[in-house]
Amino acid sequence: MALILAVETSCDETAAAVLSGCGGLLASEVWSQASLHAGYGGVVPEVASRNHLAALPQIVRAALKRANATISQIDAFAATSGPGLPTALLVGMACGKALAIGARRPFLAINHVEGHLFSPFFGAEEVPPHVGLVVSGGHTLLVDVAAFGECRVLGSTLDDAAGEAFDKVAKLLGLGYPGGVEVERIARAGDPARYDFPRSMRHSGDFRFSFSGLKTAVRYLLDRGPVSLPDVCASFQEAVVEVLVEKTLSAAAACGRGLVAISGGVSANRRLQELARERSGALGIELRLAPPELRTDNAAMIGYVAALQRARGVAGCLDADVLPSIDLEAFGRLTAGV
Repeated sequence: MALILAVETSCDETAAAVLSGCGGLLASEVWSQASLHAGYGGVVPEVASRNHLAALPQIVRAALKRANATISQIDAFAATSGPGLPTALLVGMACGKALAIGARRPFLAINHVEGHLFSPFFGAEEVPPHVGLVVSGGHTLLVDVAAFGECRVLGSTLDDAAGEAFDKVAKLLGLGYPGGVEVERIARAGDPARYDFPRSMRHSGDFRFSFSGLKTAVRYLLDRGPVSLPDVCASFQEAVVEVLVEKTLSAAAACGRGLVAISGGVSANRRLQELARERSGALGIELRLAPPELRTDNAAMIGYVAALQRARGVAGCLDADVLPSIDLEAFGRLTAGV
């Protein structure tokens, strides 16, 4: 089985993984820079890229050691090409290309969102038809997937991504970074019905999202006087997850899919998982979640997409460049490796 070494540096996680084909994860190393950025209240691109540059060689060596493999045994290399922070992406892409050139092996540039999208099916050689919700700090979008290489974006966020909204509201509330984890933790003691926050675009008739108005509603509530912090967190969280789940299940019905998959960092939110299970089960729709270790940014999901591409004859290209922004119209073609 062919060995693939993949690296991921799109934001503030420095990661490397070694896979044997689609199903064999031999090593996955992830180093988070969250503590380095906490004092700034968010990710600082130049700080992230400098630390990727310093940490990546060590992370790659650790992955190879854990996999009991050498560079000469790797059959193909892969790295995240985007979307993400431009300078951070450049570090991973340069590393992947350099390793591929030195080993005289193919190099594959992988779309970060594809990594999340297919992570719920990690290990499978075929991706079943489904509607996928990718929900993270940087992305919120619904994708109809007929098969690997046959994807159609149904809708994305018009402003803030869901994870970004969590982080911004956490900052308004004076909580730590990353904010989503803090909001969820405090929400467990709160009443989700205490504050009636807006469910933006809930009945818009399409599959687009908007969370900036919800963030503004929280700010206006805080301006009016003292509030219950647990209840604000619980009510805000409920407003976000209700829209995510309802839009996802509506998309599944519109596309005739009996399977939905949720991935990305926000998919770790327990209330989102709970509501998705409850409502998908009531409709007889199967729900698939990414494994816990693949929900936040990691290189294993990047290697998995590379393995799927290699299995379909994609040769790779050393001329590939970083793509900081996602091209929604070209998303399906990117998945196919064209």
